[in-house]
Amino acid sequence: MAAASAKLKTDLEETGVAVLPGVLRLAEAEHAVGRLWAAAEGFRRMGGPTFMPQLDPNEANVRVFALLELDPLFRDLIRHPAAIELVEAVLGEGWMISNFTANIARPGARSMSLHSDQALVVPEPWLAPWSVNIIWCLTDTRGENGGTLYIPGSHRFERRADLPPDAPARLTPIVAPAGSIVVMDGRVWHTSGANITADEDRALLFGYYSADFLRPQVNWNALLSAQIQGSVDPWMRARLGLDATANVRMAGQLLGPRPPGPQDAMSGPEGRAPEGTEAC
Repeated sequence: MAAASAKLKTDLEETGVAVLPGVLRLAEAEHAVGRLWAAAEGFRRMGGPTFMPQLDPNEANVRVFALLELDPLFRDLIRHPAAIELVEAVLGEGWMISNFTANIARPGARSMSLHSDQALVVPEPWLAPWSVNIIWCLTDTRGENGGTLYIPGSHRFERRADLPPDAPARLTPIVAPAGSIVVMDGRVWHTSGANITADEDRALLFGYYSADFLRPQVNWNALLSAQIQGSVDPWMRARLGLDATANVRMAGQLLGPRPPGPQDAMSGPEGRAPEGTEAC
């Protein structure tokens, strides 16, 4: 992939996490922070909670969901070419947009529980990367300001039982400058970091993508307004699963050529089923 260096590929293979800096200019990242705070207020007006006690110990973590509904900037970022290139490097061409959220760790924010995002959407064993996170660093992120903590190499864990007894001691922060994107294998075990700074916010966007045979984390048909659903192009509709056919590939793309058999007697010209019959 053109956007990724050899080091990025190696880091992703070895640790499950890699950083691609300079995707946004600093001014663009700062502008996005302002738009994110506006989106947080818009989310509250929708009746959405920006503090979720089931996730975070206190209100210093500001959560924003429904980003695709709230601002066209986030609809642009979720499909940014650099992000999609990294998604397809991990998942191939068969993927869906599963979620897009934000977490602003304000001073005093504390860690949530250790988890794997892939473990949230598919039961063990986790034999391959069936999901991936693209993390947009709108501010500098490091250990002191609540940078995401992860266990390097934990994308190789196939079951929860593979977590070592000293898992918390193995956590290391993701360090990246503002404007970077971080690609994180969906199997990586991680948590939010604690922001121990006096006056520094850490703002991250989490674009979550999954293999197209998995149901997305959110139901976009229910979450997005009719206005937004009607405004997106066919490519975006397909990736959000908004159409009536959300998870069907053309014959041959998934299963390969159909072997000959008795059913051929029922086929129309060029092996196609006669009009009015249904494929199984």
